Formats: sequence, C-alpha cells, structure tokens
Amino acid sequence: MTARDTDWDGVRLHVVTGKGGTGKTTVAASLALALASGGRKVLLVEVEGRQGIAQIFDLPPLPYEERKIAVAPGGGDVHALAVDPEEAMLDYLEMFYGMRRAGRALTKMGIVDFATTVAPGFRDVLVTGKTTEAVRRRGKDGRRVYDAVVLDAPPTGRVSRFLNVTQEVAGLARVGPIKNHSDLVSGVVKSPETAVHFVTVLEEMPVQETLDGIAELRSAGLPVGGIFINMVRESLLPKAVLDSAVKGGFDAAEIALGLKAAGLADGSSDATAVAEALAEEVVEHARRTELEKTERAALQETGIPRYELPLLADGVDLAGLYELAETICTKGVA
Repeated sequence: MTARDTDWDGVRLHVVTGKGGTGKTTVAASLALALASGGRKVLLVEVEGRQGIAQIFDLPPLPYEERKIAVAPGGGDVHALAVDPEEAMLDYLEMFYGMRRAGRALTKMGIVDFATTVAPGFRDVLVTGKTTEAVRRRGKDGRRVYDAVVLDAPPTGRVSRFLNVTQEVAGLARVGPIKNHSDLVSGVVKSPETAVHFVTVLEEMPVQETLDGIAELRSAGLPVGGIFINMVRESLLPKAVLDSAVKGGFDAAEIALGLKAAGLADGSSDATAVAEALAEEVVEHARRTELEKTERAALQETGIPRYELPLLADGVDLAGLYELAETICTKGVA
C-alpha cells in the first residue's frame, strides 16, 4: 500500500511517534515542511522539553510562543511551539477561571509540579490541549489559522497513554472544567482530523515496538495513520549475489581474482586480506538485507500505509530536512 492509497485530505493533526533513535523528530520536522509546501501554514509542536526542533533547525531554544521557523518548498510557512507544562497550566487557569496572575503565584509555590506529579494524566491533558487548541483555532475571517499541526509526540511506549486523555483523567475529575477540557481534547484526538504516524527503522526492536504501539492505539480507539520507515539503505549488489552470500558465504578467492583483473591487486598476501575483508562485508550486508526483508514483511501485515525515507549520507542538517520533505511530497503524503 502506498501513500496515495489513503485519503488524508481531512487530517489536520499529524501525531508522530517512534522508538528513540529512529529519527522521530527529524521525520516530524520533514513532514511539517512537506505539509506546508505550496503555500500552506503548518505548526510544528514539541512536548518533551528537549528543544529538539530548535536543534534540528539550528535555532536558539524556542520560547513558549508560536513563531515562524522555516519556509517550505514552493512557499508556505512552518511555525513552531515548544509546549511548557507550567505555561500551559497558566493558559488553562486563565481560560477556565480567569486566574493567570494567581496561577503564577501557584507556580512559584510548586503547586503545578505537585499537581502534575500526583496526576500525570493532567499534564498530558495540558500539553495535548494546547496542541488541539491550535488545530481548532480560527482567525477573524472564520478560517482555520493552521492548515495542519504536526505534533512531535512522546516515544511509542507512551504515546497511547499520552493521547488517551479521557481515560487518564477519569479518576481525577468526573465533572467540571478538567473533565470538559479533556473531553474536548479527546474529541479532536479521536476524530478523523487526527492521524498517528509511527517512525521506525528496519531492525527487530523498533519494528516490534511499532507493532505493539499500533495494537495499543487500535485497542484504545485512537486513529492510526502511516508508518515512516526511516534511514533506508538501498542494496548495491544484485539479488543473486546476496542470495549466494546468505546461503554459503562468499568466496574470497573470487573477489581476489576480480581485484586482480581490475588491476587493483597483484596477488600478494595484502590483496588476499583485502579480498577476505570484502567477502565478510558482502556476507554481513546480505544478512542485514535479509533481516530487513523480514521486518518489512511484518510491517506490511499491519495493512497500514508505509513510506520509506532514505538514509542521508551527509547526516541530518537543514538541507537533509528539505530533501526528506521532498521525498515525503513525492510519496503523496502531503
């Protein structure tokens, strides 16, 4: 299944999660650029306090305010917001109680930290609430302020609990503003306007976490989007060579003859050592390719759209982000 097999035109909140080390923030940033391409306005949100967005765009630490950070391919703007739970709490107190000034006093007393420690689900309501408010927000002309919002969410193992805010605050408040607010947040998160995307690499543990995460989301009634398979390396060897290497290794003598025929070796012991080292590399490459094939098959069984993104040879920098954004656009996601 490809990106074009799924209609995401109505999706406004793209939640991106993944196991640590899979490039979750990189994919979220690239997706934001892709969604903004062609003149759209997109908000990129982070909630973990790592300032990952600032680092990846080579910017100073982001304050708790929405600000433009990049121009997308073909025009369009990407804005960013680093959600701070304390500031989100002040927004909440202002919105429901008109208590921003009193809230600052409570913050100094440590009440906010106490509340979010005793009831961790409340913290998630605060930060997801800020994100879903941006999704719903309309300008004076009645149009949505943002065409899309991309949320760089917590890792796969915590994302279901993070998004399932109604369940998390059920024991905290059954009526009142907190309950109403969580219901409002949940209404956006569980709606067709939201899609939760998983980022993985073709290795056993990240793929298994992805499969477990998808199962958890489905069980909780949360909307699954797509799977971004990141850092994909194309094989440079023919299939016949790879199959031979997996079955019985690879003949170093054959490589040595090839090196000699190409004028790259003279049959010395050093040339033999080089040939043996190359043979080991071929076998290792073949085994990795076989493992990746197995992991691809496991992801395919989910029936979820999959999008492969290349390994960037020069590492992730601004140019790399735009390269990935272009790749995402060509796959029809944006």
